[in-house]
Amino acid sequence: MHNRTLGIIGGTGWLGRAIAEALLDSGFISADRLLVSNRSGSSTFGPQVRLLADNQQLVELSDIVMLSIRPEQFRELQIDAKGKRVISLMAGVPAAAISAATGADLVIRAMPNAAVEIRQSFTPWYSAGSLCERDRALVQRLFECVGAADEVPDEDCIDYLSALSGTGPAFPAMLYKALVGQAVAAGIPPAIAQRAAHGVVVGGGQLLARHDPLQIIETLMAYRGVTAAALQSMADQNIEAVVGRALQNGADVARRGM
Repeated sequence: MHNRTLGIIGGTGWLGRAIAEALLDSGFISADRLLVSNRSGSSTFGPQVRLLADNQQLVELSDIVMLSIRPEQFRELQIDAKGKRVISLMAGVPAAAISAATGADLVIRAMPNAAVEIRQSFTPWYSAGSLCERDRALVQRLFECVGAADEVPDEDCIDYLSALSGTGPAFPAMLYKALVGQAVAAGIPPAIAQRAAHGVVVGGGQLLARHDPLQIIETLMAYRGVTAAALQSMADQNIEAVVGRALQNGADVARRGM
C-alpha cells in the first residue's frame, strides 16, 4: 500500500480482523502502517499493529479509514474525517450519508461477505467520487487480498449485491436446511440426512469452482434421469422467481437504509 496508513474502525471484529490479517499476511500493508480501534481497547494483534480506543485519533493518524462496523453503530459514530478517504463495509448506509456525517472527501462502499474468513469472498465496491488509476488499483488489490473483487458502476449495484453475494453462506445454508428437513420427513435418519445434504452443499460448491455451473445443469438434464427430474420440478415451480423475490426483498432493505 506504498506509504499510506490504513485505520480500521472495528478492526478487532470478525470482519475487520479477517481483512486486517489478510492484508498483513499478503504483504499488502506492513504492521506499522495498520491501526485498529475498538471500544474495549483490547486486541490480540502483534505489538506493531497500533490499537486505539479513540476513533477520532485513529482517523487523524490514518490516510485511509475503513468502517468495519454494523449499520446501527454508525449512528453513534462521531468522527471528523475531512481530508480522508473512507471505505465503508456497512450495508444499507449510502455514501452521501457517510460523507455528510463524517466530512470525508471521498467515500467508497464495499460489500465483502463471511468468506473473508477463508479469503474466498467476492467483494463488489463502488467509489462515490472519482479515483485516479493508482487509487483504483489500490482498492482493487486491497479486496483481492480476501478473494475476488469488482468495481461496480453505481451505488444501487452495491445495495442489490448486498442481498446476493453479501449474504455469503446464507443461501447455501438455507438449501442445506431444506434438504435435511425434506430427507428427514421422507424417513431418512437425521444424521444421514445431514451428511448427505452437507455433501451436496459443500462438495457441490467445491466442484462448481472447477466447472461451469450452467454446463453442469445442461449435462445433467440431458441424461433425463433422477437429477434431471428433480431439476425440472424446480424449474416448473419457477425457482428463479423465488430467488428473485428473495434478492429483491433484501435489496429493498439495503436501499431503504438500515
